Amino acid sequence: MCSKILKVALLMNPVLFFAQHDSLQYLNDEILDEIVISTQIEPQSLKKSIHNVRVISEEDIQNQAATTLADVLNQYLKINVLPDNGKGRSTISMFGLDSQYLKILIDNIPIVTDSGLGNSIDLTQINLNDIERIEIVEGSMGVTHGANAVSGIVNIITKKKISSDWQINITSIEETVGKEYDWFNQGKHIQSVKFAKNIKDKWFASIGINRNDFAGFFHDKTGKNIQQELIRGHEWLPKKTIGGNAALSYYGDSFKIFYKTDYMNENIFFYNPIIKSIANYPFEPVLYTEDRKYITNRYYHHLNSFGKLFNQINYNLSFSYQNQERNFDDFKYFFEEEKEKDHERNTYESTKIYYSTGQFSNFYSSDKTSLQLDYEFVNQKSFASADSGMFKNENNQSEDVSARFENYDFYSVLEYKPSEKWAFRPGARYSFQSRFENQFAFSFGSKFQLRKQTEMRFAIGRSYRTPNFSEMYTYFVDSNHNLQGNKDLVPEQSWSYEYIIKNTWQNTIDKTISSQLSLSYMSVIDRISLAIVGTVPSWQYKYININQYKMWNATLENAWHFKQGEFAFGASLLGIAQEMNSGIITSSDDYLYTYQINSKLIFREQWSKTQWALYFKYQGIQPQYVEQTDENRNPIYVVSNTDGYGWFDASVTKKFLKEQLWLTLGARNILNVKSINTSLASGNIGHGNVSNVLPIGYGTSYFLKLEYQLNL
Repeated sequence: MCSKILKVALLMNPVLFFAQHDSLQYLNDEILDEIVISTQIEPQSLKKSIHNVRVISEEDIQNQAATTLADVLNQYLKINVLPDNGKGRSTISMFGLDSQYLKILIDNIPIVTDSGLGNSIDLTQINLNDIERIEIVEGSMGVTHGANAVSGIVNIITKKKISSDWQINITSIEETVGKEYDWFNQGKHIQSVKFAKNIKDKWFASIGINRNDFAGFFHDKTGKNIQQELIRGHEWLPKKTIGGNAALSYYGDSFKIFYKTDYMNENIFFYNPIIKSIANYPFEPVLYTEDRKYITNRYYHHLNSFGKLFNQINYNLSFSYQNQERNFDDFKYFFEEEKEKDHERNTYESTKIYYSTGQFSNFYSSDKTSLQLDYEFVNQKSFASADSGMFKNENNQSEDVSARFENYDFYSVLEYKPSEKWAFRPGARYSFQSRFENQFAFSFGSKFQLRKQTEMRFAIGRSYRTPNFSEMYTYFVDSNHNLQGNKDLVPEQSWSYEYIIKNTWQNTIDKTISSQLSLSYMSVIDRISLAIVGTVPSWQYKYININQYKMWNATLENAWHFKQGEFAFGASLLGIAQEMNSGIITSSDDYLYTYQINSKLIFREQWSKTQWALYFKYQGIQPQYVEQTDENRNPIYVVSNTDGYGWFDASVTKKFLKEQLWLTLGARNILNVKSINTSLASGNIGHGNVSNVLPIGYGTSYFLKLEYQLNL
């Protein structure tokens, strides 16, 4: 069905292969003045930025009535959202590299996770009701953002000011999960409330709370109370998330300070399909099952101050303490009584982070040269419980594992503008590491204004990824498994190159057309992977620096911006070559190719205050090398293909009560995608056959969003 719709779309839009548009890149005068902060020495307009910063506006988030960050990023090129229905998580990959290579930040501060900082973020845990915009920068960002910013960064900018004295925002979203919905036990139910206040022109305060209740996707399962064996439970696990945040800031003439705290509590429910019984002679046996609830708590504190030293030097200092802890609660559920008993709660894994970063600039007055000196200090303590089952000692006894990771980094960026049309930006970072050898990162960016409507950018960067907690400390060995971490792993190294040329045609202030071609190449060496280190008595796997990774990408973006709305479409071609070494065999390093296309249409009816929004993205067939066995159980590498699929969202928004009340109706996943096929048939890490069906969604869902904003 997707292929037929794609063919129709191509016939209707013969130029659909050319480009992608991101909101806030319409290039009229107002948009050109949009200020970005990611990777900048000082906040500056989007057009003047040497790095190519993609921006997703608050308006785009509202158009999609997004309930999670996954909803927002799912429509953008070069990005893949990877849902895990068995764990209730969604992560992100860029350029074919998973979430360990991409750093996600809030206001330039990387976010804590269960076992790290800034990487492998669960997108469903990010609160959207306080976002001003999202800035995305692609390529190696090791100089400005340190370890693990190999494929790029996603920087979430929160709101810190309002235009009125008081602002009250109340939002409610009701959404089906496929065809499933009722007021309490099915569907999605999201509510949020926020109060913000400007105090005597210099002070600002806000407080908010949000709740997201996802009742899971039943499909052919029966949920919690039904006793039938093997079909109890959910296909997508239900989860409830409650969060709160508060902010306080002071804006003086030469001194500004900002503090924000955020709390998140998430509960994921696993209802076991295996039914057990207790003899109860002469009555019927007592039926029960052993269920589990995963409980995550995250605490986030951020203190930021910026101003001037000695009436000249600009400083920007941030201090953050973050703590994320994941627990599990095992208990027995008795069906006849409908009661939970024998609760046993333990910590699964946790991470505590002490973090500070600082920037100093404007050391001398010059219109051509700017110098920035920076530091970043990270003190991370990670813990994993023996109860997780993945950490054992050499005597095969489960044990708790904890480790501290520290790095103290210093970096500098120089921006030189010999003329209004040319700009250069070299930078370097040196990182003092507690667990690994000290690391070095380098970057060079340049921007050329060829003529009034044409811009050209070139960037090169060297970055690194440090081994994560699981890769170093996992020890899972029994009669069916032999999976071991490696404390001697070394950081991966990467280089990236990017070339961008952009042209803009502006007929009138209300009509703008832009086209952008970007070419990029990336290589990663010493890539960490599981390798076979023995075959007797069974296959033994260990994490080793053994693989190589190469990627090139071509993307062409076009956008039309007009008074009544905007239209954009785009295409991206990605080639990936991996030299994968299992310890016994090596795969080919031939390039395997995939593509994405997307399109977006926004139309605004001024007299009725109504807006229509359409978003479409198609992911082509994705090939990859996977390890298999031949008929003699010898390891071999073969190409596995994952089917392509299309994702189509639509919404209509109507404003009432002098634009204070917004009503949005819409549908997600209109093409009704639930799962896609992959040719992967079997695996060898002690888990038998691997499913050839990959869950992607739960079918077409419909939503209603009400948002009331009162400005006083």
